Amino acid sequence: MLKHSSFIPGCIMSAPVIRPALRSDITALLSLEARCFEQDRVSRRSFLRFIEHPQDVLLVAELNNALSGYVLLLFRRNTHLARIYSVAVAPDAQGLGLGRALLEAAETAAQARSAVFMRLEVRTDNIAAQNLYQRLGYRQFGIYHDYYEDHGSALRYQKRIHHYHPLAGSRAVPYYRQTTEFTCGPASLMMAMSSLAPQQASEPDLELQLWREATTIFMTQGHGGCGPHGLALAAHRRGFAVQLVLNQQGPLFVSSVRSPGKKQVLERVHQQFLGNLEQAGIVPSHEHFTLDQLEQGLNQSRLPLVLISTYHLDGRKAPHWVLVCAMDKEFVYIHDPDIDDDAGESPVDKQYLPIARQRFDRLARYGQNALRALVWVANT
Repeated sequence: MLKHSSFIPGCIMSAPVIRPALRSDITALLSLEARCFEQDRVSRRSFLRFIEHPQDVLLVAELNNALSGYVLLLFRRNTHLARIYSVAVAPDAQGLGLGRALLEAAETAAQARSAVFMRLEVRTDNIAAQNLYQRLGYRQFGIYHDYYEDHGSALRYQKRIHHYHPLAGSRAVPYYRQTTEFTCGPASLMMAMSSLAPQQASEPDLELQLWREATTIFMTQGHGGCGPHGLALAAHRRGFAVQLVLNQQGPLFVSSVRSPGKKQVLERVHQQFLGNLEQAGIVPSHEHFTLDQLEQGLNQSRLPLVLISTYHLDGRKAPHWVLVCAMDKEFVYIHDPDIDDDAGESPVDKQYLPIARQRFDRLARYGQNALRALVWVANT
């Protein structure tokens, strides 16, 4: 939980020295904690653990050689999410802008660890802190009731600290949120088509029509998702140039069903797709595509729909389509059409979402056979 003293933002009279905390700071940190908080205090043992734990960052601020503030930053393993757990400013140092300086230093430390989002919680009655967070670009996205030791509620704030900066010649890609749990493929295709043909309207009727054309009929539960063959054909029918690349032949997602009858249906649908692809003059490439090939295609003004596994995102092991919008030396930037309202996500969280290149390479494989599939979409 984020707790912070009621610091008052202002202008720093003299620049503070902000540095990593040391074991020798423990006494001063405990004294500061006692002056700033009446409850939810960080203990000596916890301060020592945060100082020595390589996954977390504890920064202190010195003014006139006196420890006058700190910020505690936590990182969630296997994610690009950082969280400000606690920030404190000594009562005699308030109004000097030390809170802002600590927050900015925390963001810099998080960026150095490739964090994409910074999150924090703040008491509903701490208006001064809320105003500062909002000025720094944090936006409320949720609330925790009965969060603090005194049963007070906390507002949840988030800021994106790593932003996509368009490269020369890169294409702007509109965002579209899927309206059902099974239309990630159509939603991704609609985003690609809207980018390539701005007059292309994106609306739920088209989303469902694309799904009807591209569905593979069955998945583990509920309605079927869409396969690469069907998505390629749907884009082709609307006048776009397509290329289908996948590393496996035969019907896909067969392992998601147990019924022999359903397996036969998947086989028949697959053969229909192959026949329609042949009539359209689309010859699938059966190969293991690479990130270099993705980058080359983007540089040629093509947009790739890529099948990923959500296992490394949420542990569900579900196939999921995303649209790759851009790449740089560090990240693959995607539009993910799936927004989790229960987790407090908003569209801004899923646009140009940066994923480390090596991690995306792992994401872009589905199932025990490591299926790799993408559909290139371009103007004719």
